[in-house]
Amino acid sequence: MDEVDKRAVIVATGTDICIAGPPRARKRQLTLIADHWFMYPTNEGEALEALKGDDPELAATAEALLWSTWCRSGDAEVDRIFRAGVEAMQQQKLTEAEELFTRVIELRAEFAEGWNKRATVRFMRRNFAGSIADCQQTLARNGNHFGAASGQGLCHMSLNEFREAAVCFRRALEIHPHLDAVRHNLALAEAEGGGTGYLN
Repeated sequence: MDEVDKRAVIVATGTDICIAGPPRARKRQLTLIADHWFMYPTNEGEALEALKGDDPELAATAEALLWSTWCRSGDAEVDRIFRAGVEAMQQQKLTEAEELFTRVIELRAEFAEGWNKRATVRFMRRNFAGSIADCQQTLARNGNHFGAASGQGLCHMSLNEFREAAVCFRRALEIHPHLDAVRHNLALAEAEGGGTGYLN
């Protein structure tokens, strides 16, 4: 930091930013803040690009934006049932949760996150084949869904299908390279015979 930067004092007040100091220092700091502010993603495309960058904080922000986007179906009634399913899942009411997510799928089959959440519930119920099928349906509707790719990999691991698991983990990491747990799972799958290649 040079002397100009040191002479500018930044004070955050709620959602506003106040900068005190000499005019040159204020201008410099406003430019730095603007550059930082505008680099945050504002839509799905920008968020997916941010996942691949070198900034873990930016990637985490992008991931949160993606989950927020993916969890909205565009239909108020479907969203209500979806939220009820999430609540049931969090309360370990897995039969009820699966029924609710099935209803979401029936009402709006193109809503990828309905399939993904049912995949999660089925994994929790150890219905790994059913969960894999739902992960595949999720990815058919949203090819960038790193959560479904990783989740499918976990199902294959549970079935001792290590090569298939490794393929899924690699797919997730291609989309979101900052997923340390997925990278760890990939190493485990490869150690068990998952290889280092890709399935076609």
